[in-house]
This record gives sequence, C-alpha cells and structure tokens, in this order.
Amino acid sequence: MLLIGMLDSPFVRRVAVTMKLYGLPYEHGNWSVGRDFDRIRQFNPLGRVPTLVLDDGETLMESSAILDYLDELAGPERALLPRSGPDRRQALKLIAMATGAAEKGVLQLYENAFRPESKRHEPWLERCRTQVSASLGAIDRYLGERGVSQWLVGKRMTQADVTVTCAFTFLNDALRVASDRVMFASVATLAARCESLPVFQETRMAFEPPNS
Repeated sequence: MLLIGMLDSPFVRRVAVTMKLYGLPYEHGNWSVGRDFDRIRQFNPLGRVPTLVLDDGETLMESSAILDYLDELAGPERALLPRSGPDRRQALKLIAMATGAAEKGVLQLYENAFRPESKRHEPWLERCRTQVSASLGAIDRYLGERGVSQWLVGKRMTQADVTVTCAFTFLNDALRVASDRVMFASVATLAARCESLPVFQETRMAFEPPNS
C-alpha cells in the first residue's frame, strides 16, 4: 500500500501510526499539498491528504475512511476503535474534538500562508483559536477526571489516544498551543507518553509550513 502525505499532518500521521501498530507494511509518498498538488491529484481529485492507495490500485480518501478500512483489516479484537457501546461513543467524541481542533489549526496556518496580511480577518482567526483551546480543554478536563488511568478510553490504547496525540503534537509544533506548561497538562502528559513509543517516534517529523 502507498500512504500519500507528509507526516507533519496529524491526519496523515494518525493513519501511519495506526498502520505501524497493526503491523501493516506500506510505502510512504512524502508529498506536500503545496509543491506536489498535481501529483497528489492523480490519486485524489481534491489533492488532499491522507490518501491510501491499496495494492489493487483502489484509493481511499480522508483519514476516518482509511482508519475504518484498517480496523477491518486488523479485525474486531485488535481494532483500535472500540466495537460498540459507551466506550465506542466516547472514543468517537474525543476523536471528533481532536480532529476538529486540528482542522482549526490548519485553517489558521493556511490563513497566514496563503492570504495577504491585509486580507486576514483577525476576529475569524480568534474564533479558530477559541475552538482549538475549547476542544483541547475539554479533552484535558476529561482525562484529568479519569485519575490514575493512562488511556482515554478503557484500559488500553485506542484510536482516541492516537488521534489526540497526533493532533496535540501538531498544534503545539505549529501554533505553540501549550507554551504554558500548565495549559492542557493532562493532554501533554498523554502525548508525551505516546510520543515516547517507537511507532510514534518513527512517524515524527519536523513541522513544515503548508505552502512548502
């Protein structure tokens, strides 16, 4: 399989981490949505990442759809997303908040990278910052309330932990959302624990601006 997209994207990275956790081999197309836009569009008409090209040439788009396919390959007992019930709903809620925060972070970066300074709308940027902070804050409070548990859902790592870690690391690298060590302390602790694992270290790359 071919995974297309740079690993500084939290959406690409959560797919890459998941594939490594499942032991699924893949090639990595380290292509930028800026400089490699036309190349990516040969596989995805939107020119977006991640895109996963299967061995038979079929392409999957959007990280949520790709992860659904990977869970199917892994099987219900190994799948990182709980199968059903409250744990599944809680994991999906946490994933939605994390990916939503990451999306708002990407929009801030695109605003600064592609829009002339005179055209930037500060109230809209502030709204994005508020959404990022509120989402991370809600995850942080939830994790703090779990006390001694080291994972977001249940007793093992789930897709919620993978996605929250990838989103938090991206937002901190790109926007310094946790420049104050007290801010989002519980999420920062979770992310540090995950980032110390080989599968996360193998998929970590320095952040590059979106127009590179």
